[in-house]
Amino acid sequence: MSNDAIVLLKDDHKRIRKLFRDFEKAGPNATTTKAKIVDGILEALTVHTYIENECMYPAVRELVPSTEDDVLESYEEHHVADVLCMELAAMSADDERFDAKTTVLIENVDHHIDEEEQEWFPQVREALGRKKLQDIGEQMIDLRRKAPRYPTRPGALKKAVDAVLD
Repeated sequence: MSNDAIVLLKDDHKRIRKLFRDFEKAGPNATTTKAKIVDGILEALTVHTYIENECMYPAVRELVPSTEDDVLESYEEHHVADVLCMELAAMSADDERFDAKTTVLIENVDHHIDEEEQEWFPQVREALGRKKLQDIGEQMIDLRRKAPRYPTRPGALKKAVDAVLD
């Protein structure tokens, strides 16, 4: 397994997008299946946004000042995803808005992933190089172990509140 920060984040993106595809393929009446898939999405996004917000974004913001606007936009995109995740965590899969809210989450996160992978990551890789990305990746691996696993956990809630108050 690679310890390169960008490789780790792209691996997360692949897992998250697979969950998105599973949800979209589940069909209109697959309430139980969709509930399980959304639980997986919520966990994957909670952990992923936590390690990005706590480790990757601050490091990149400090080390690659030219990405300041991208980092700030990413924090805001994460905040939108966090709010949607918290709302989905409180909903039942048979709620009439469950599928619509999940679809909005998927669309927003897909857009965010595309921007990171196509625009942001290449800049960061060029600016930081392999060794620094491995150092950041090691920090992310350590942080993943203690990351909140659900949007209503204290660490995840703190992240959402910090986005509003900062």
